[in-house]
Amino acid sequence: MLDLWITDATIVDGTGAPRYRASVGVDGGRVAVIRRGSLEPVASVDAAITMPAEGLALAPGFIDVHNHSDMAPFVVPDMPSTIRQGVTTVVVGNCGASPFPPSSAAELTSWSGVDLEHPHGRAFDSFGAFLEQVEQARPAVHVASLIGHGSIRELTMGRERRPPNEVELHTMRGLVADAMHAGAIGLSTGLIYVPGMHAGTEEIVTLASEAARAGGIYASHIRGEGTHLFRAVDEAIEIGTRAGIAVHVSHLKCETSFVWGRARELLARVHDAGATGDQYPYAAWASTLSSLLPPWAPVTELRELLSKPAGRARLIASVERGEGDAFQSSVEGVGWDRIVIEATADASSRGLSVAEIAGRRGVEPVDACFELLIEEPATSCIGHAMHDDDVRTITADPKVMVASDGAAVAPDGPNADVPVHPRSYGTFPRVLGQDVREGVLSLEDAVRKMTSLPADRFGLTGRGRITEGSWADLVLFDPATVADRSTFDRPHTFPVGIEAVIVEGATAWRRGSDSIERSGRVLRRDGS
Repeated sequence: MLDLWITDATIVDGTGAPRYRASVGVDGGRVAVIRRGSLEPVASVDAAITMPAEGLALAPGFIDVHNHSDMAPFVVPDMPSTIRQGVTTVVVGNCGASPFPPSSAAELTSWSGVDLEHPHGRAFDSFGAFLEQVEQARPAVHVASLIGHGSIRELTMGRERRPPNEVELHTMRGLVADAMHAGAIGLSTGLIYVPGMHAGTEEIVTLASEAARAGGIYASHIRGEGTHLFRAVDEAIEIGTRAGIAVHVSHLKCETSFVWGRARELLARVHDAGATGDQYPYAAWASTLSSLLPPWAPVTELRELLSKPAGRARLIASVERGEGDAFQSSVEGVGWDRIVIEATADASSRGLSVAEIAGRRGVEPVDACFELLIEEPATSCIGHAMHDDDVRTITADPKVMVASDGAAVAPDGPNADVPVHPRSYGTFPRVLGQDVREGVLSLEDAVRKMTSLPADRFGLTGRGRITEGSWADLVLFDPATVADRSTFDRPHTFPVGIEAVIVEGATAWRRGSDSIERSGRVLRRDGS
């Protein structure tokens, strides 16, 4: 007797092969049978649950390899904005920040909306303990995690702006080794964030080498995605070459007008080196406002720096125009009118551009930026800094994975009143709907970029394909109607066209239901 029998579906199997008509039987959490062609009467198949697909597309569950739902299992374990996109696995610990070691609450809080150092009394004393508590929370989707370099560095040497000494580097190597042994799937860096921005290439090579020994991957939010984009990509490639580790460049983009139109060059640089990357299909990023500050100006010292005329002048020049060859983000090429505040202490500033806030306060935009950071160091923002043509070019690339760079939230959750980036609700349906129907890529290629491509690169064995014996993580959707509905004005809006989501054989969610069955678990590097 089968646990689940999905009848008359159009199978998009995740490999990129042409779709075909079949019924799929699930037993024990895995795909047990795929019956192609003419269908036998439903009554002839013995199954606990029969789910008529009536020609809807059935695909492997989508894998979001760049996600910040590190704490969602403890805060919003139903993870509705994620599961209702058809996502069945998330990779967390990105951008150098993971809940263990205890990292900067400022950066992580801006992504997940909860104090991560002591989330509801939880303080993780090891990477393994974090994974175990996620397992116990039984989230709606599977969770795999990278170990964050920034978290490791901060635990070992605080926010020091210097290279580690021999003892500190040895300690960090040990933390990476322990995390990999516990099941981490690789090492991540966030090189525009404190303290990652203070690390040199040599330090990262050493730690990436440790992850390589355990068969992990190196995923990087590189040092620059605007003026210094290509230098930053080259550094990631160098790290991979020297450490002997697979390189994955997070959220590929051409940010600022200085690099608009160079998406094909970017893709060639990544692919020619054997690296991979992911992308969210929007022309706006979301990050912390403090990421605009130069490495020598931590937000904790901002008030003091501004009190000195020379320091103030240098800081303004750096934030607005950058510092020559130094790796650093700047407002130049974007504009204060295109940087919109997402969350900050002053609720009336949420959803407004820095330029608009400056007008209200009667100050220059750069001063409004400083004021917001002094009032709330964890202020987050959205930057409308990319060109639609570049976004489409990257989306069309068959070797680039789809990823949200978002976090699981809910319309009635802790972030319900915050104007989050719409990618947290709409990334995967946006590609399946808008991009497929506009001919940017085929449905088969879109699904492959969401399933087998990330599963193979991140070592998620048995997932990402519909084959007999594979794990039954599945999504049923209507290719004709699937679409994102989340916008920057109304972000907390679920997509349409996703009909049902199956997580290891259990029906996690079906259209028309507000209830979610939580069947997710931790996926470790060793396949357990």
